[in-house]
Amino acid sequence: MEESNSNNSTVNNVARAIVAALDWNSTPDARKAAVSYLESIKAGDIRVLANTSFLLVKKDWSSEIRLHAFKMLQHLVRLRWEEFSLSERRNFSNVAVELMSEIADPCEEWALKSQTAALVAEVVRREGLNLWQELFPSLVSLSSKGPVQAELVSMMLRWLPEDITVHNEDLEGDRRRLLLRGLTQSLPEILPLLYTLLERHFGEALSEVGRQHLDIAKQHAAAVTATLNAINAYAEWAPLSDLAKFGIIHGCGFLLSSPDFRLHACEFFKLVSPRKRPADDFASEFDSAMSSIFQILMNVSREFLVRSNSAGGAIDESDFEFAEYVCESMVSLGSSNLQCILRDSSTSALYFQQMLGFFQHFKLALHYQSLQFWLALMRDLMSKPKLSVHSSGEGSAASNADSNSAQVDNEKRKILSFLNDDICSTILDISFQRMLKKERLITGKALSLGALELWSDDFEGKGDFGQYRSRLFELIKFIASNKPLVAGPKVSERIIMIIKNLLNSPMPAEVSSPTLFILFLSIIPSVRVFRLRSFIVIIFTNFQDLAVMESMQVALESVVSSIFDGSNEFAGGSSEVHVALCGIFEGLLRELLSLNWTEPALVEVLGHYLDAMGPFLKYFSDVVGSVINKLFELLNSLPFVVKDPSTSSARHARLQICTSFIRIAKAADKSILPHMKGIADTMVYLQREGRLLRGEHNLLGEAFLVIASAAGVQQQQEVLAWLLEPLSQQWIQIEWQNNYLSEPLGLVRLCSETAFMWSLFHTITFFEKALKRSGMRKGQSSSTSSSTPHPMASHLSWMLPPLLKLLRAIHSLWSPSVFQVLPGEIKAAMSMSDVERSSLLGVGNPKLSKGALTFIEGSPFDVNKEGYTEPNEADIRNWLKGIRDSGYNVLGLSATIGDPFFKGIDVDSVALALIENIQSMEFRHTRQLVHSVLIPLVKSCPPDMWGVWLEKLLHPLFVHCQQALSCSWFGLLHEGRAKVPDNHGILTGSDLKVEVMEEKLLRDLTREICLLLSTIASPGLNTSLPALEHSGHVGRVDMSSLKDLDAFAPSSMVGFLLKHKSLAIPVLQISLEAFTWTDSEAVTKVCSFSASVVLLAILTNNVDLWEFVSRDLFSALIRGLALESNAFISADLVNLCREIFIYLSDRDPAPRQILLSLPCITPNDLHAFEEALTKTASPKEQKQHMRSLLLLATGNNLKALAAQKNVNIITNVTARPRGPVNAPGNGIEEGDSVGLAAIL
Repeated sequence: MEESNSNNSTVNNVARAIVAALDWNSTPDARKAAVSYLESIKAGDIRVLANTSFLLVKKDWSSEIRLHAFKMLQHLVRLRWEEFSLSERRNFSNVAVELMSEIADPCEEWALKSQTAALVAEVVRREGLNLWQELFPSLVSLSSKGPVQAELVSMMLRWLPEDITVHNEDLEGDRRRLLLRGLTQSLPEILPLLYTLLERHFGEALSEVGRQHLDIAKQHAAAVTATLNAINAYAEWAPLSDLAKFGIIHGCGFLLSSPDFRLHACEFFKLVSPRKRPADDFASEFDSAMSSIFQILMNVSREFLVRSNSAGGAIDESDFEFAEYVCESMVSLGSSNLQCILRDSSTSALYFQQMLGFFQHFKLALHYQSLQFWLALMRDLMSKPKLSVHSSGEGSAASNADSNSAQVDNEKRKILSFLNDDICSTILDISFQRMLKKERLITGKALSLGALELWSDDFEGKGDFGQYRSRLFELIKFIASNKPLVAGPKVSERIIMIIKNLLNSPMPAEVSSPTLFILFLSIIPSVRVFRLRSFIVIIFTNFQDLAVMESMQVALESVVSSIFDGSNEFAGGSSEVHVALCGIFEGLLRELLSLNWTEPALVEVLGHYLDAMGPFLKYFSDVVGSVINKLFELLNSLPFVVKDPSTSSARHARLQICTSFIRIAKAADKSILPHMKGIADTMVYLQREGRLLRGEHNLLGEAFLVIASAAGVQQQQEVLAWLLEPLSQQWIQIEWQNNYLSEPLGLVRLCSETAFMWSLFHTITFFEKALKRSGMRKGQSSSTSSSTPHPMASHLSWMLPPLLKLLRAIHSLWSPSVFQVLPGEIKAAMSMSDVERSSLLGVGNPKLSKGALTFIEGSPFDVNKEGYTEPNEADIRNWLKGIRDSGYNVLGLSATIGDPFFKGIDVDSVALALIENIQSMEFRHTRQLVHSVLIPLVKSCPPDMWGVWLEKLLHPLFVHCQQALSCSWFGLLHEGRAKVPDNHGILTGSDLKVEVMEEKLLRDLTREICLLLSTIASPGLNTSLPALEHSGHVGRVDMSSLKDLDAFAPSSMVGFLLKHKSLAIPVLQISLEAFTWTDSEAVTKVCSFSASVVLLAILTNNVDLWEFVSRDLFSALIRGLALESNAFISADLVNLCREIFIYLSDRDPAPRQILLSLPCITPNDLHAFEEALTKTASPKEQKQHMRSLLLLATGNNLKALAAQKNVNIITNVTARPRGPVNAPGNGIEEGDSVGLAAIL
């Protein structure tokens, strides 16, 4: 009696605890106490747990309590099953099976039925094949009693193979193999049962619907759905021959015609279609089964395509969803098992036609699925076979390899025979039409593209438009490479058609009043002008055709580059192909050259089309002169000085035309060399006439440098002298330097001299372009390059001194003494732009004005600023940023030239310009200085100049950055906000936005400084540092072989840095602190530097270095492992700990002392660890021992190591989501470091 009362009490207590734990109205303390009580029950006596849970799954309790009780039973079976005796297990199994009969009630919730089935499946998995063989007859009997019972049995059969299809760490490999073997042996019983249930209840459902017994019909339908779900659980692994033999493929194929079950049935085909063909005796059976699947899918897709293409076919959204599933299965089938399709030429041709039908379907989802197939097919066709060299004695293997290669080639030839010109032409047609986004079309305009559902930002689950369009371009390139005589005419005809549409566009019927007024002033009959976002933009009447033409430019570029890239049929093809292609593209080029467009938008598009023809010009040099003349004609057709901001599109178009010269010069290669003099004469003429702005001159000069690079170094030097001499005359004048750069406020005066200010800007940007475009060209011999001085070497001596003075003056603006006396406009200009703030917030850049242009290797700047208007705050900000960006790049590029820079430029002037005001710099500017100047300088500095350059530049930088980063990270980690000196640069914004920007600035600078340390430790700058051998024992380095640190310093930059304590102290402090800053990217970079420091400590006799590595670095590494953010780099941290302990623990007691100071370690543990190390020379095993010791010593509280131990949970196998799945954010909570207080 007392025992019964006790049981009842426990049951009631557990029920109340479940309610409290699930009720969010409960207090946090109540929920915590309830969860704690439930955990104690789960960890307590298993018999109490089992009895209590079985009582709580009864119908007397609420659904929430019953569901939780089922979870407790599943927990018991999975984790504590071995604690039961054999008889107890058998009793438990019987009770669980009886539950299936009890819960087989139409009124029961689906979740409860599913959990009951899952419990029985879990018991079977634990007990194994014997229980399953005993249980199966009773399951068959139960399934025959009615639809609800059949649904339950199907659920159980669906859960049974869960551990095969879903990885679970709790199931050992042996048990998984046993389960797989047992289920495979049982397939002859399971699959016929599933087919029987499918057939029976589908028929019954139809019958009951006919009798209007809808409730009973729903029960049978639920049984069919559960059976299909069970079948899908076997589809990925059960032998395909069994699925065919026992009727599963036929049954699922039949259900594809049922609107209620076709999606579940189609899921089966999605799972089996990508199955790989076995390489054994069952291959023929596999092929036969796959052919059946192929025929089923072909019939379904044919029916859909016929209905979809017929005018009277009624198609709704559910039909399209089903068709997408079918198409996805067809894609998988063709991508993985094309050999089964190719066996019959007639059905193969039909398959390719159907996939083409999906590709050209107006629904984007169907087209998108088919695109994956065509792309995979083309990639496979265009892949080059690997050549193999057979050694003697491998005749048989060579013969097999040759046979396989011949078979692959055979299949490729078969496929190519189906890819006729018509199919390729259709693919190109559809690809050309679909390169336009829906958003580019004017709302309400009739589409000339028919009923195509174009890409829209509203579509989900398909990536972004850029990725989609790049796939289309890749497909176009494949076809152009394989069938140039199809792609060439197709792209040419379409472009010519679009041009004619543009030329024949009628006047718009309705124009707004402001438009009529402007139209009245306009003398151009075929354009209309309307106001858009406060700018007046000239747009061609048929905006839609213009948008289509813009999209076709990249298609043309893809086709031309593929045909004329020198590696395909054109380069080695027949003369007939050459003549035909020449005629096609000459005709297109003539059409383009004949256009007399003067509207900026059209001129810009035409320029893009001409530079897309660049690879063609490489082979047909006769037309190069005409293209160059046309580009100059387009340039001269546009207004030169544009003071009205509303017509800045003309300036934008002029710059784009100049950029086209660069692209054509790169693509046409040596074909443009004969036209150098003509280009130069035209440039001189335009400049003399005052019709070429500085920014445009710079771009044309850059194009000239590209042309010259194809002619050799001597030609480069002559061109550079011609281009740079006029610039040097102004640049080296001492007057402007004394007037504007001799004292800080001189820069304020310079900002009021607009024309001269922008002239300096363009001079510096051209220096940058000249440095980038000069030097060794790709394909030139490096030996020839090394024996010839760099073309820019002789110009550094006059280029850099004024630039250094200008940069020094700009840096001084941020010093407190200067900043406080600056005018308000200059102060405001020193703040961040909206673009910079948006970038820091990660929300994307706000839309730039039409005048703001970003070139491939340039920075955003306002192209209107040539000195025609008074400067404002934004102009000065752009100028300051432009001078800093290009000026830093000029210095970094100059450093890569080598000796002419390091031995010809005064290091003191460089240090004064860059480092004098380092303490006043904002983090964003310090990061940029390190990235653009100091890292290239460190990489390029000759070893004999390290003593001259590195200490003067790096010492003040590292001292400042160590202090600034340490302070900022302390604020972020302990006060919740980074302390950065960029506050007046950030200006306004919500507190949260400001905090986000501050943290981003801190992380960016931290990563850049750590990248500088990683660069210092790079192998090229540390040639005297050997790698540790791949195996070693404790104390294996012979003490007599240790060298002095001085022996490494001349050829190891890390050794040089450690030798100079003024440099070493701040650097080593940064490296220590970085391990505790929650930035894994920075830790990854600093790890390589620390590895070099550890290596030098091992190889040298420097006691101070031993002590630092053994005590400070070893401690910092363990502290780093306490942070979850370092989980990704934890293996490297553990390895450094291993190296320190193995090689230095006999020289210094610190590693042992530090380990013994950890909270959960004993001397015996440490002794066992050392004993284990002596028994292996494998670094991998030693690292594992170190990892285990660290986890033991800290009580598993090193989060970077613990974070790797993920536990997988059994989940339901369902259809893959059709839309994107947003992964939940992983909240990382660093907390305090555990057990490390005693280390330091």
